[in-house]
Formats: sequence, structure tokens, C-alpha cells
Amino acid sequence: MAAEANSNSDNLTLDKVREALIRQEDTIVFRLIQRANFPVNSPTYDEKFASFSGSLLQFVVKETEALQSKVGRYENPEEQPFFPENLPPSLVPPQANPPVLHPAAASININEKIWDFYFNQLLPLFAVPGDDGNYASTASSDLDCLQAISRRIHYGYYVAEVKFKDAPQDYEPAIRAQDREGLMKLLTFEAVEEMVKKRVEKKAAVFGQDVCLVDNGNGKCKVDPSVVSRLYGEWIMPLTKLVQVEYLLRRLD
Repeated sequence: MAAEANSNSDNLTLDKVREALIRQEDTIVFRLIQRANFPVNSPTYDEKFASFSGSLLQFVVKETEALQSKVGRYENPEEQPFFPENLPPSLVPPQANPPVLHPAAASININEKIWDFYFNQLLPLFAVPGDDGNYASTASSDLDCLQAISRRIHYGYYVAEVKFKDAPQDYEPAIRAQDREGLMKLLTFEAVEEMVKKRVEKKAAVFGQDVCLVDNGNGKCKVDPSVVSRLYGEWIMPLTKLVQVEYLLRRLD
């Protein structure tokens, strides 16, 4: 969606943004399923496990982000690094298309909050206890989950921009007053959020089934669908609205 939006600002419509968000649901569900293939594997997060500084997970994330930065990943506003300090510049020529978002988007990165809830609250809900020794694969899978969730949450820039452009008269008074609570109310649609929670729960139930030639009716899923619903209800949607509010507060600068 970012590439489409950047090619022509007229492409940035609420319908297109919603389509992009729905596609990202699939990615998030599949990456959670992939991570559920491994147990917790706690040595992955032990800062004393290997000879390099920090944990194996931190090493994998930092090194991967450095490489991805060189090839231009973080030139897209919704792609935010977890370790932004001292990332190398992109070696890929920037796109010549005019920007769609207000420059304020570049200063909003809430990956610290995403990292915290992912490891301290979400991961224990779907990764079984245990240690199978696949620490590098575990770290790589964690990074896949983190990046998919981060992209979905920071896509709030586009949601906020299209909503603002569709009804600036609704948002400008709250922006000028720097009214966070008022903006949050404008951005909250409980019926829509309930629909999203039900949709991702159903996706987790469908995508996570064990496929058998003979239906044994056990109904077991690789990731509990209620966990995916909870992920959206407790973390993804609230943090997306936080990104939207932070963006809108700066939208008239």
C-alpha cells in the first residue's frame, strides 16, 4: 500500500487502506503460527548465552535491521526499526514520488512498546514451555512477528492521514487544542473493532488447522484463535490509535 500511495496521493483512500490492513492480518496470523512451531527457547533471550553483547535475539535483530536499512527498508514510513541507533544509510536510490504523509510520521516510533508487550505478555500466551535448541530460528521467527505487528501498528499513519483528509473539519479543532482524548474518541469505532477481532479469530482458526485427509474432528489449532483476537483487541488496535493520535497532533505543524 505504501508503494501504491507514494506513486499517487489520490490512491490514498480509506478503502485501499482497509484492504492493506486486512492483508496484513494474514501475515500476522501466519507468522504467529510459524513462531508457535518452536517452544519458548529461553536461551534465545539470555544476554549471557553467547560471546557477543546482548542476547542472541538482540544480535539477530540489530544485524538484520542493519542489512535491511542498507537496502532501503526504512525508507517506507510504516517500517520502523527496533534499534534505530546508528543504522547505516540506504544504498538504494530514493523514490522520486512526492510524499503522501506529513513529515511528522518520521518522528513517531513506538516499537519499544511493541517489544515489551510481545515478549512479556503475548509470547507466553502461544509459545509452549520448553527448549528444542533452535535458537537462531526462534530469533528469526520472533523478528518476523515483531516486524509484521510493527508494520500494522505504524500503518496508523495512513489511517490518520486519510481520515483527516476526508473530514478535516472534524479533526482540526481537536488538533489545534492538542486534545488527545478528543482525537481518540474521533478515531474509535467499537463496532468496527469487534468485527476485526472476530475476523482475525476466524482467520487463526482456518489458517491454523492441521490438515488431514480424514477429518478426525479434533479442531486443534496451531495458535489459539482467541489469542489472536486478544492481540488485536488489547495491543494492535489501541497502539494503532496511539500512532494515529500522535500523528494527528503534529498534522498541522
